[in-house]
Amino acid sequence: MTQDMTTIRIETRDGIATVTLARPDVRNAFNEVLIDDLRRAFTSFPADVRVVILTGEGSIFCAGADVQWMKKSKDRTEKENADDARAMAMMFRAIDECPKPVIAKVRGAALGGGSGLVACCDIVVAAEGTQFGFTEVRLGIVPANISTFVLPKIGARAARRYFLTGERFDAARGKEIGLVHEVVADSALDATVDGLAGEILKCGPNAVAIAKEIVREGLARPRDEAIEYTIRTIARVRVSPEGQEGLAAFLDKRKPRWS
Repeated sequence: MTQDMTTIRIETRDGIATVTLARPDVRNAFNEVLIDDLRRAFTSFPADVRVVILTGEGSIFCAGADVQWMKKSKDRTEKENADDARAMAMMFRAIDECPKPVIAKVRGAALGGGSGLVACCDIVVAAEGTQFGFTEVRLGIVPANISTFVLPKIGARAARRYFLTGERFDAARGKEIGLVHEVVADSALDATVDGLAGEILKCGPNAVAIAKEIVREGLARPRDEAIEYTIRTIARVRVSPEGQEGLAAFLDKRKPRWS
């Protein structure tokens, strides 16, 4: 099934939803419509979607903010600019907190907010030669919205360099600093992403969603609170229908029948 919104295209097949940024004429750059389309998409996947793949149409994943959209900021009040920034932050949050695992399939370039988009995904696979960069300072602005999502991925050390210089770096460097998981030849990009999606489909869907939540909550909570949270979580999951089915399938030496 293919669902077209104004700026994105969603194709769902066999439990996998592929979300494609569909503004190739402006290198899939953000404007207010794309931001809203992405937020709505990532907060409304049906239960039968098990994995989401995020990619871009054409040769560029996402070039960041649309210059024509950014030009409007000079005629807006500080409050109106804050409302714009809040909408973008909520879009990033929707992707980051989506209960479905999200795989980014990246080629060409992911710059500014495009690199922020990558940071919100659970698994990032990039084609060799892809360029990344937190380029906002080159325009006299800052990577503020994306920092909440980028810092847990690359840490303060890398951010102190790349946030401040605005320089571009390649996919290999992105992997070194933790932004990218896998770097593959462009010809192998589709197969690698499909393979990872297939691995996720073998897992309990509720377990995957909770495992994703554990990563976020474990980082956000104080240590003692995080430990108690994990104790309650595993106790609940062990006795859940999915947990019991997984254990029974293992003991019976069969494939689990996930509902």
